[in-house]
Amino acid sequence: MRFPITVFALITATLAVGAPPPASEDLGNGLFHHGVATPLSNHRGTVATVDGDGRDVVLVWLFDHRGGYALLLIDAGTGKSEEFPPPFPPGGDCPYASILSSGNKFYTHFNSYFVEFDPVKRAFTFFRETRPQMAMGMTEDDHGLIWSVTYPNSGVVSFDPKNRELKDYGYVYAQNWPQYQRYVASDDTGWIYFAVGNTASQIVAFDPASGQAKPMLAEGDRKTGSAYLYRDLDGKVYGQSLHSEDEIWYEFHNGGGRVIAKHDRSEPEPIITGSQALFHTDFPDGKRIKECNLIDRRLLIENPKTNSVDEFHFEYTSEGAHIMGVAAAPDGSISGGTAFPMRFFSYSPRTDEWRNHKAYGQCNTVGRQGDRFFVGGYTQGFLLEWDPSEPWVDTAKDNTNCNPRFLTDCAPTVYRPHRLVLHPDGKTVIMGGTPDYGYTGGGLLFWDREKRTRVLLNSTVSMAVLPEDKLLGGTTTSPGTGGERKAKEAELYILEMGSKKVAWHHAVFPGVQEYSDLCTGPKGLVYGIADRKRFFVFDAEKRAVVYERDVAADLGPTTGQQGPRIFVRGEGETIYVLFVKGITRVDPTSYELTMLVQSPVPIDAGGDYLDGRIYYASGSHLYSYQIKQ
Repeated sequence: MRFPITVFALITATLAVGAPPPASEDLGNGLFHHGVATPLSNHRGTVATVDGDGRDVVLVWLFDHRGGYALLLIDAGTGKSEEFPPPFPPGGDCPYASILSSGNKFYTHFNSYFVEFDPVKRAFTFFRETRPQMAMGMTEDDHGLIWSVTYPNSGVVSFDPKNRELKDYGYVYAQNWPQYQRYVASDDTGWIYFAVGNTASQIVAFDPASGQAKPMLAEGDRKTGSAYLYRDLDGKVYGQSLHSEDEIWYEFHNGGGRVIAKHDRSEPEPIITGSQALFHTDFPDGKRIKECNLIDRRLLIENPKTNSVDEFHFEYTSEGAHIMGVAAAPDGSISGGTAFPMRFFSYSPRTDEWRNHKAYGQCNTVGRQGDRFFVGGYTQGFLLEWDPSEPWVDTAKDNTNCNPRFLTDCAPTVYRPHRLVLHPDGKTVIMGGTPDYGYTGGGLLFWDREKRTRVLLNSTVSMAVLPEDKLLGGTTTSPGTGGERKAKEAELYILEMGSKKVAWHHAVFPGVQEYSDLCTGPKGLVYGIADRKRFFVFDAEKRAVVYERDVAADLGPTTGQQGPRIFVRGEGETIYVLFVKGITRVDPTSYELTMLVQSPVPIDAGGDYLDGRIYYASGSHLYSYQIKQ
């Protein structure tokens, strides 16, 4: 039988925090381990079903900084839980789509592996490697075959649960940008259709018999964003170039398509599938999941027949959420954010204690200006202002009494911030980043704290403040997620702060794709990193590079994150550079980089200086290095 389709929702929580990490550990050689910032995991698909004894169980894909590391099975009558690691390495990847089949099997496809979990046997019962990489959409056809379409190149895979045969059809639709296929459906003749986004929407029809695919939308009908489609009970598939009341509808059947005048009646085939936010709540016996909370480890089961709710507590293991970056806050803490789940944390070196809060979103880039701490985040390119001296109040966009307080957002121009500069004037906050999904060419936000006004300009991924009210910016050729790369090389440019006009720009290093980070150094010079491997010193007045060196052979790549914080300012004019393998210091005369210490773990994200120590992140863990005098 088919289970009824349900609403997709995220598992969320508001108040609880994770268990406190252990006290800091002295690793020797000036290095310290301070623990896990957010000792929690995030769900990547949750379904209600039954096991082999007919008991109600909840299946939850668990995700921490390692990727999709386990499937959690919770007994909905007792709260007892079991974990099942996938039969392949997660490789940092995780489910982006999953499906509970009519045969009561739970499928997903990530890190180039298609996998089946059987709740009756309480085991993974099939897995097979495919062409890269992960399913963005899945469906089940009328013969019970499971279909998966994968990012980034529209790979198509089918699996027959009866004869246990997997077919990898390879890549069937080529574009010069990474494709998202969020909607997949089959019609009653066996043709498969999938909707593509985000640079230019498309609906692709795939014939399993021939293995051939064809686009169904004319080039002039494609839009920036994602197409939409669904399978109807009438056996046909219906779709739009964008899912909107204003867009026309198409009808697809047996590999053909036509525009229809109107589509007022919609009866979707009840298939239990969705994105990483899949949250199927209904058990076959009529009970429902009211809450499955990974923060509090709490499960609420509602019985509509008796109008009662049972509460259970469950356990799961976690190595913690990925740290996006850290910075010193006005209260003497080291603060930042994690993903996923989206949490904000503060670590106090003085007391060796942690605080952990629900975050408004993904804290991509953070920094201090005076007595305030600022956060630039994904999604929507939001900017928040936190006052550590006041009580924490979860951020709401339309509530000015929150702390952190919502200031503005910048979508689609800035959607994923990469750099936050707190200007020495004490009132200007500058944020740069890449644009919304499918777009090319990001933006630059100037926020005036005194006037509470903003100016939004062109693309930037790194910045440094110059004398005479100027700003040096570095661009990237990377588009928004799923967008088309159009520029051949990145540039440096000088911007007049007053007029917000570009006074100069140049591709200083031919072929460079990204100026990863910039930092104002001594003598009015600017230190920079290009493509995480080329260290250079730039004289903005002469608009010339005075020193450069490819350091990859000796030092490897610099740390890299959406808000990388590669450069760390120490005492006086001392500047440090964070590499994956360790911490270096810049000689202000020769510009040579000296390795001070090799980290026992890869440095994933920077980084700030506080009271003689440099703090940095590795995965979900916070570390520090005591500078030797």
